[in-house]
Amino acid sequence: MPRRVTIDDVAQLAQVHKATVSRALNAQTRDQVNVETLKRVKRAALQLGYVPNAMARGLRISRSMTIGVIIPDLMNPIFPPIIRGIEHALQPRGYTVLVANTDSHDDVEVSAFESLLQRRVDGFILATGRLGEQQIIEEASAGNVPVVLVNRDSGVGRYPFVSSDNESGIIAALTHLVELGHRHIVHVAGPPNFSTALSRSKAFQAAALDVGILHDTINAESFTVDAGCAAAEGLLQRRAERPTALVAGNDLVALGLIRRLRSHGLGCPQDASIVGFNDMPFAEDFWPPLTTVHVPLREIGGEAARLLLHGIESGEQEAAMVTLPVSLVVRGSTGRPRT
Repeated sequence: MPRRVTIDDVAQLAQVHKATVSRALNAQTRDQVNVETLKRVKRAALQLGYVPNAMARGLRISRSMTIGVIIPDLMNPIFPPIIRGIEHALQPRGYTVLVANTDSHDDVEVSAFESLLQRRVDGFILATGRLGEQQIIEEASAGNVPVVLVNRDSGVGRYPFVSSDNESGIIAALTHLVELGHRHIVHVAGPPNFSTALSRSKAFQAAALDVGILHDTINAESFTVDAGCAAAEGLLQRRAERPTALVAGNDLVALGLIRRLRSHGLGCPQDASIVGFNDMPFAEDFWPPLTTVHVPLREIGGEAARLLLHGIESGEQEAAMVTLPVSLVVRGSTGRPRT
């Protein structure tokens, strides 16, 4: 069996001290090594096939160099960009991301959290926050584990929270529809125990009252295509006059609305203009292409990772709320109402 290449072998080939090799191959300290020496060390490590022992390094600094990320629905296209943003910020610092999907089941979420905790992750990024749900937050607090909430808040106010500017996004969507001439608009919101759904619903209600249009808000059972279909069916069964425009709680709900309208022989935007939220991947490839609020998903993930790293390295966390700006992307799913 061939002998394992060690840091001493790399140091000998590169003609430097092994402490220099350690600094050069550590993302957090490589800026302490001059450029020529850094190149020489990397060439030597590549030539010898040297692989740094992350476990040994973690033991030296009392860290596992892993981060647990828990998401509610891996099939929701907004989460892969968020995870990519997290990885982009953490990997250069030597961290590995462990992702757990819960399918929005409470028992799976608790099990995933406890499993990652047993693996001694250095911190958590949670995208599963629900207002009033505190079990995982309490366990993290008891274990003194750094946590950052992303996209959805828990309402506890104990940990950093990174999200998008839901209010300005909804106002931009409503303003766009009013400028097109719509005077009867319904907001198809998500579940009210999600902070994203609640903040968007409140913003819609306030903005609609401000401009003086006929409006209503209904809650889809979830942020899914099927829930959007069910919500559209409910609207179509109403005896009252139908709205000319719909503001969906997210892009998946918007897709469900379009799909169900089409099954009833109705067109978008001819019979109803529809606006989504998030600008998830492929939203421009819908038919019609979806007008939606663009959310910087990858940047949200990156900011959450940076806040978590700060908490890990400083040993302190503040209940800060970071809100990233959004913008309205106008495409083919909105137009002027029929006269």
